[in-house]
Amino acid sequence: MATQEIKGEDYIVEFDPDSFSVNFQGELSLGGPTDYAPITNLLNEVAESEPETMTLDLRKLEFVNSSGISMLSKFVLSMRKKKGVQLVVLGSNDMPWQGKSLKNLEKLLPGLKLEIE
Repeated sequence: MATQEIKGEDYIVEFDPDSFSVNFQGELSLGGPTDYAPITNLLNEVAESEPETMTLDLRKLEFVNSSGISMLSKFVLSMRKKKGVQLVVLGSNDMPWQGKSLKNLEKLLPGLKLEIE
């Protein structure tokens, strides 16, 4: 897979094929599932290639609305079917929303590796 980037007014979501990392930056406050579809499609495309480890780097994501949390949650749930893929989620204590919200992802996917620094 090649490097891919999805840019919006207030955010960037970028896939790094060398590390199988999807990096989120800025503020995700899109309307709903239709608006989040390009990001969902990117996440699913990366997961379909079944890398050993896939990382969601959310450390620079300052804000995400409830539709964005829902999109991330549904993706994490879908990873239950990808038993051979270790999903890693990176968060930051500097972003107030991340501590509580990201911990909930662990409940959806018991094998998820959550690193909040």
